[in-house]
Amino acid sequence: MSQSTASFDINPLSPALGAEVRGIDLATISDADFAAVQAAWHENLVLVIRDQKISDEDFLSFSARLGALDLAPITVTGKPYIPELPHLAVISNVVEDGQAIGGLGNSELIWHTDMSYAENPPIASLLYSLEVPETGGDTWFCNMYKAYDSLPASLKQRIATLTCKHDSSHNSAGETRKGFADGFTSRDEIPGAVHPLVCQHPATGRPVLYLGRRENAYIVELPDHESEALLDEIWSHTTRPENSLRHHWRVGDILMWDNRCTMHRRDDFNQNTRRLMHRSQVKGRAMAPAYT
Repeated sequence: MSQSTASFDINPLSPALGAEVRGIDLATISDADFAAVQAAWHENLVLVIRDQKISDEDFLSFSARLGALDLAPITVTGKPYIPELPHLAVISNVVEDGQAIGGLGNSELIWHTDMSYAENPPIASLLYSLEVPETGGDTWFCNMYKAYDSLPASLKQRIATLTCKHDSSHNSAGETRKGFADGFTSRDEIPGAVHPLVCQHPATGRPVLYLGRRENAYIVELPDHESEALLDEIWSHTTRPENSLRHHWRVGDILMWDNRCTMHRRDDFNQNTRRLMHRSQVKGRAMAPAYT
């Protein structure tokens, strides 16, 4: 069922998660409308805000209304793409004068939570589309509340107090980040943060499954073979189609998602087409375990 405010509409996109927002300009948004957008974001986890034409400065200004901005994540080169805007990440496959203008190319990106490898992952990510291919490059989301709620009771009990190590050496395209080694001989060498598998969302108080990404992840309290088997079981349950939303991009879309209770991935697309996105992230803090 759609929701209407004084100046714009909010329309749910799927039973699992997501809503579309139309009829609002984020460059001039009022305090009342921002409060409505924020409430819809908490309720739907992912918002698609259509038909935006805003500057990078206005994009960052809107993002900062959710909280203090995080610096852009570590790039393959180790340098920011726009030095004068260090909080802005460029996501693109475009190469100009032999130099990539952004990161993550055109390949498929695996399911992940942004910067789960950090001690204090961002609470929110926002992605603004400037150029998009006609086909491919769709972004998928899954609802981590529903993923947890629908687990068998025995599995919930088993994972209640377990923790997971999140690898910081690779990005979601599988590339090794600047300054990190590859080819670990043991899991003790894997860098990154440790987070509870079941966290308490600080805004809602609800238990939520927190997986981050699959590659090089392991459950700290279990030996390797048990950790691998348990993570495989949880992951296969979490990313089912009925728990997902698929977004096909249009120029002018801004997607904002709650990084604490969603995961996302990207379809690949033709390298000969152009895709250009700008991204911001809002600082967070480590989530507490839902159970102790």
